[in-house]
Amino acid sequence: MGLELIDDKPWYHKGLKFKCTQCGACCTGEPGYVWLDEDDIDRLSKELKLERREFLEKYTRKAWGRISLIEDPNNYDCVFLKGKKCSVYNARPKQCSRFPWWKSTIETREGWEAAKSYCEGIDHPEGKLYSQEEIELLS
Repeated sequence: MGLELIDDKPWYHKGLKFKCTQCGACCTGEPGYVWLDEDDIDRLSKELKLERREFLEKYTRKAWGRISLIEDPNNYDCVFLKGKKCSVYNARPKQCSRFPWWKSTIETREGWEAAKSYCEGIDHPEGKLYSQEEIELLS
């Protein structure tokens, strides 16, 4: 599926509003993967005051040759979701900090609306209006 275009412009060419309310809705309810790169691992290890090896053993798993955070096997919550809040918010992985600017979310208006159904920060009245350029840098 390609990017939805309006007059040769992305459907979001006038910008999109978003404000993270730290509600935790994007961190729960569905099995999935939060992929980590080396910077994420270093940042999270430091935040948790753990040696890299200890962090990897305690909070990650390997899947398809990559490293992902583990989830609660009962409800698929992220391991760092505590009381519906991210306990490592300031050090969260890049994948998390880039939500909702994932290609799957912004590719079509329908993708945006689907994410909006569980994310109260999408089109939030107090949200920042992100320009097309900002969205494309973050996606």
